[in-house]
Amino acid sequence: MSSVLQIYNSLARQKEIFDPVNPPYVGLYVCGPTVYNDVHLGNVRTFISFDMVYRYLKYLGYKVRYVRNITDAGHLTNERGEGVNRIESQSQLEKLEPMEIVQKYTVGFHDVCRLFNLHRPTIEPTATGHIIEQIEMAKQLINNGYAYESNGSVYFDVNAYNSHNHNYGKLSGRNTEELIAGYRDLDGQDEKRNAIDFALWKKASPEHIMRWPSPWGEGFPGWHLECSVMSTKYLGTTFDIHGGGMDLKFPHHECEIAQNIGATGTEPVKYWMHTNMLNFNGQKMSKSLGNSILPLELITGNHPLLDKAYSPMTVRLLFLQSHYSSELDITLKGLQDAEKGLRRLLNAAQYLDGLCLSGETNTTTDDELNQLADKCKEVMDDDFNTAKLIATLYEMASRINIFHNDNKKCPVSEPTFTRFRDIFKAFLFEVLGIVNENEATSTDTLDKVMNLVIDIRKTARENKDWPTSDKIRDALKDAKIILKDNKDGTSYEVE
Repeated sequence: MSSVLQIYNSLARQKEIFDPVNPPYVGLYVCGPTVYNDVHLGNVRTFISFDMVYRYLKYLGYKVRYVRNITDAGHLTNERGEGVNRIESQSQLEKLEPMEIVQKYTVGFHDVCRLFNLHRPTIEPTATGHIIEQIEMAKQLINNGYAYESNGSVYFDVNAYNSHNHNYGKLSGRNTEELIAGYRDLDGQDEKRNAIDFALWKKASPEHIMRWPSPWGEGFPGWHLECSVMSTKYLGTTFDIHGGGMDLKFPHHECEIAQNIGATGTEPVKYWMHTNMLNFNGQKMSKSLGNSILPLELITGNHPLLDKAYSPMTVRLLFLQSHYSSELDITLKGLQDAEKGLRRLLNAAQYLDGLCLSGETNTTTDDELNQLADKCKEVMDDDFNTAKLIATLYEMASRINIFHNDNKKCPVSEPTFTRFRDIFKAFLFEVLGIVNENEATSTDTLDKVMNLVIDIRKTARENKDWPTSDKIRDALKDAKIILKDNKDGTSYEVE
């Protein structure tokens, strides 16, 4: 597949004929959460990464349509099209209706997005809102000879797809023979022509709650189909960037490519982007190892592996200090260093406002500041390299500290100072999405933060999620913030 760096080659060519009234249009689609449980830190890293991509493209002046879906139907425990529905399975555990589960965890996801200062997508479609379109695409694939009905279910025919000179597995580098060998002994293969065929539509069993009428009987869509439908509906048959976690490359994104080509005859995506995995102290994060930390636990510090609470912006900076495509190992030292780094950058931004020109221009210093300002865009144009961008911002912060300590005077020209100041702030706040936390202890800011935390706790209590409610209350108590529940709502008091 094409390198993401080529995005910039093509965008740069568009920039040559840039029209500020009708800027180049960029279509960005990102696979959103399956709302059956709380989002985990790996999800947060992915969504922060693509929030950064969205922000940077907008900073460059491009008109971006950012589509991020909500999977509220069709995601089975076995991504090949078998197993149980994740949402229905969770609804049985929590003794709630499936759509109560959907509502509960969609609200929770949006709460987390606000905590980490994520821009809202342009469009946030849901799988259940596009059942008709998914049925239509399945019918189109049958008509085009790429799918077949079997006992009320519809499957994509991988062998038929490959026989038309297509290559199922090209994105992930898998070959059909290996896949067949891996799938041959799996249960639930009787309805399929081939072991590697995947479900477009599944017949609903009598106990299945989430079901819709279709030409093949009552059922529900396969997980992969929704993204093919919603991306092409809102971005066209071919769009610019499709993103998601590395774990989605196969089979989810591989299936999307096959579905789109089978239905439209067109390659759906110009550039695929995948964020990599998170580890904690060198180990994969998992519940079985006891190192799976939820976003809210990281922010409250209420987890046995943490030494204290870390602010959302500390976590955001930590994630962006690594390239989106590289593995990231979370450690306490890394969190502590990110916290110090955040304070350093925010202090520098504050110092900038107090600097003034010395009246004399040191040409060497003038050139150095312009080079640092140029470097911000250069490193971001190199595959969104936020790691190098943050290193550059640290260099800029060092220069700002020198000026601050030297009677707050800058020996540079006014155009250079203005450009240096504007670029430092733009890349820190607009592109990286950092929020100034220097005044986080002020009453106004604390009120905003506490109102959000109280809302999250209120949602947990309404959903009878008492462990989460108690966890928030106890963590705040440890931080000397006491919650007071009364008939008019919840208030707080700092001890």
